[in-house]
Amino acid sequence: MSTDSNRRVLVLTGASRGIGHATVKRFSSAGWRVITCSRHPFPENCPWEAGPEDHVQVDLGDPEDRARAVLELRKRLNGGPVHALVNNAGISPKGPKGERLNTLTTSEEDWRKVFEVNFFAPVVLARGLIEELKAVQGSIVNVTSIAGSRVHPFAGAAYATSKAALASLTREMAADFGPFGIRVNAIAPGEIDTAILSPGTEKMVADIPLRRLGKPEEVAKAIYYLCTDQSSYVTGSEIHINGGQHV
Repeated sequence: MSTDSNRRVLVLTGASRGIGHATVKRFSSAGWRVITCSRHPFPENCPWEAGPEDHVQVDLGDPEDRARAVLELRKRLNGGPVHALVNNAGISPKGPKGERLNTLTTSEEDWRKVFEVNFFAPVVLARGLIEELKAVQGSIVNVTSIAGSRVHPFAGAAYATSKAALASLTREMAADFGPFGIRVNAIAPGEIDTAILSPGTEKMVADIPLRRLGKPEEVAKAIYYLCTDQSSYVTGSEIHINGGQHV
């Protein structure tokens, strides 16, 4: 067998920036093959050596395109296993002036778009790749949010409720996938220092017990833990990564 056939495989959505980008680096540094999914094509100037052959362009908000992407992923895997699936992609629409959209100001169309990407895509990908996950008793990690358990000053109502639903879905999936040896967990990041921070986030530091923002690398480490044998008896859990902001 070739070297590639012996590598562990991660399928990751939302890999282009922030937590997703840090996750790519963490797993790649450990020798994993990382297959990314994004609505954008693979950037030509990306230094990542895997290249476009390990990138699937897909609109996760489009049910038909999601189904096509699952078939494409299975084709790329060529009968090989998936050791980990990380559902990191998420969207949170804003108002015309960048303001938070609440339950009164979020359109029905936006509600549907958010849930298609944040909630339905994770379960569709997991179900679509179940045979590849079963083959090696793989791991699934859903990325939720601190906004899923409290009203957040920046995250919109649709985003927050989709993440709360994803946390519940994680428990349901843990019960359903567990008999196949597949573990399903979630991580719930708080305020993480990325390029897409909302203006004013820095003011929230005073209310975080550790008095700082989190780093994408710290979140990636937790994801890696949940995808390896170090967490072999952990399933149905949601790990809070927020410096104590939830206490």
